[in-house]
Order: sequence, then structure tokens, then C-alpha cells
Amino acid sequence: MSEIATFAAGCFWGVEAAFRRVPGVLDAVSGYSGGRTENPSYKDVCTDHTGHAEVVQVAFDPSKVSYEQLLDVFWKIHDPTQVNRQGPDFLAQCTALLVPIRAAAIDRIVGIRARVAQAHAPSTTAADRNSL
Repeated sequence: MSEIATFAAGCFWGVEAAFRRVPGVLDAVSGYSGGRTENPSYKDVCTDHTGHAEVVQVAFDPSKVSYEQLLDVFWKIHDPTQVNRQGPDFLAQCTALLVPIRAAAIDRIVGIRARVAQAHAPSTTAADRNSL
């Protein structure tokens, strides 16, 4: 049985490629989360007026890779101290966001985010509690 997790860590093309390389990941699909526009196009989202984040939905086999291991990948592939940008991408949709797969995941996310803040700087990465 597979599970689904959703991550936003900047431009979704690089995020999708990073997760596709993880053993146990069955699929990674780019899309959008949040926002005010129904079924926005890439061009719509790039206007910075729809409120969407670029996200990657990751299907994974939990017997081969854990959600915690995917979280480790997430924290390694983006800079959690940047707001609305990752690397060369300076756009509101390039925010960092985690959509937890279940309520218990919030505690793990908040704990990891606190450790990142202690080690580096305050994390701007959000956890979308409204998606549960």
C-alpha cells in the first residue's frame, strides 16, 4: 500500500527531481496548493496573484522509505530561512510548505523545524494544518 505526502520547497521541477531519486518513492507529481484560483495555469500562478504554492505530491511505499526519511530529503533540498524564494527563484509561489499526511506528522514537523532554527536561523517553512 502506498501513502501520499505533499512538499513545497521552491520551484517544483527541482523538488520533483530530488524526490524521484529516493528509493521507495513510486511517483512525484508537480502541482499547486492553496490559493484562490480554481485550476490555475503555470502562467496564472507566476503572476503572484493566485496565492498558490508550487508543490510536489509524492507517492511512496512506507515499507521502503518512511515519511521521516522524506522529511529529511525535504529539509536538505531547500533553505528553510528564505521567504518566497529558493535559490535563484524569487516568487511567492516558491515558498516552503509541508502538507502533513496525518495529524501526528505536525508534531514531527514542528520538532524538526525547531531544530533547524536552533542550528541555523528561524525557519519560514509552514505546515498546512488546514489540509488535515
